[in-house]
Amino acid sequence: MRKIKLSLNDMLLLLVVFGGFLVFGFSENIKGPAIPRMQADFHLDEGQLGLLLALNSLGYLVACSFTSALSRRIGIKWTGVAAFGSMAISGVLMHVASGYGALSASYFLMYIGNGMLEIGLAIMAARIFTRNTGTMMNVAHFFYGLSSIVAPLIAASMMGWHAPGGGELGWRGMYLIMLSLAVLPILPSLWGKFPEEELQTSEAQASYHALLRDPIAWLIVAILSFGVISELAVGSWLVNFLEKAYGWSMGDASGMLSVFFLFFTLARLFLGPVTDRIGYTLSVMIFSAFSGLCSLAAVLIGESGAILFAIAGAGIAPIYPTVMAMVAKRYPRGTDTAITFTVTLMGIASVLGNLFIGYIIEFVRGMFDDSEGGSAPGQLIGLQAGYVFIAGMALLCSVCCIMLYAVLRRRGETV
Repeated sequence: MRKIKLSLNDMLLLLVVFGGFLVFGFSENIKGPAIPRMQADFHLDEGQLGLLLALNSLGYLVACSFTSALSRRIGIKWTGVAAFGSMAISGVLMHVASGYGALSASYFLMYIGNGMLEIGLAIMAARIFTRNTGTMMNVAHFFYGLSSIVAPLIAASMMGWHAPGGGELGWRGMYLIMLSLAVLPILPSLWGKFPEEELQTSEAQASYHALLRDPIAWLIVAILSFGVISELAVGSWLVNFLEKAYGWSMGDASGMLSVFFLFFTLARLFLGPVTDRIGYTLSVMIFSAFSGLCSLAAVLIGESGAILFAIAGAGIAPIYPTVMAMVAKRYPRGTDTAITFTVTLMGIASVLGNLFIGYIIEFVRGMFDDSEGGSAPGQLIGLQAGYVFIAGMALLCSVCCIMLYAVLRRRGETV
């Protein structure tokens, strides 16, 4: 009987983890088709869009800074419930947002929920998946990719639905409905029994001091930061790029983003065992280089090479879960602290990365508008410059992996 009870609890925890990643994927990737509509409604330029996305990342960062302490105080269960609840509330606030400030505040709250959720899910997964960690981390994150495949298409379709009061549902109604799905994982959360933090506060503080002095920890932070900037930027900027650079329709551009997430999801499903077999550091080195080269080639080739934007998803997908597996194996004692340290600093990089992309586009476009006397050449080259930056982040991720691999191999500590 005890065995059946434990099995039921394990299933509940898996429902929370997998369901959490499904909701996370929706909340992150419905914004691709919505952003051009928000931009038109509020008359925003690319710099303001970059600032909006940077503020979102700041909300994520704020959540990362307190989630570990919150989970020790109230438990992972209630931390997860609070994360899901804040995401649902942000959908309501987004629906009634009357200006850029209110929209930014709503997005900020959504990303606080996302940050709380990601830290909680990462800690939970690290405790549950103690064997074949790379494979299981990738399978868990597969559900993020699964929802990400359909998120842009669902978002684009829902925005055209007829609302009960007349007119189209629009991006406001779409966000209200999609973020309401965050309520569903609360049900197994309330029923399940969660593993709790075992590390004492003094030990956690000591671990933070040790991590700050550990060059390997900083290299892992750099690897994750560059990889995640490149990954998240695709969901934010690809639809915008294809619409404005090549004149694609919203449906076609959203379809390409969904193809990106198809490659992304299949990679997480099938490449997890590869990471366990050849090692986490070497895997990330190869995958991130592949992604960066695909994105760079897509920009250089032009519209005929647009499929390479999607293929790049196969390389960028395993980076985050594989780095989480790397952290769990590298720091078996104090894994929670190491995850919080790594993901929090990654959040800082995400703030800067989103900000840079928007202003790089604006700056380069301004240069060529002045020199060419027209907006079309400047807009195209500006968008291309922004995407070259995205590709460069993936390549820098690979370079940092080479450095980490060299250090670990010299010490005989490769993971």
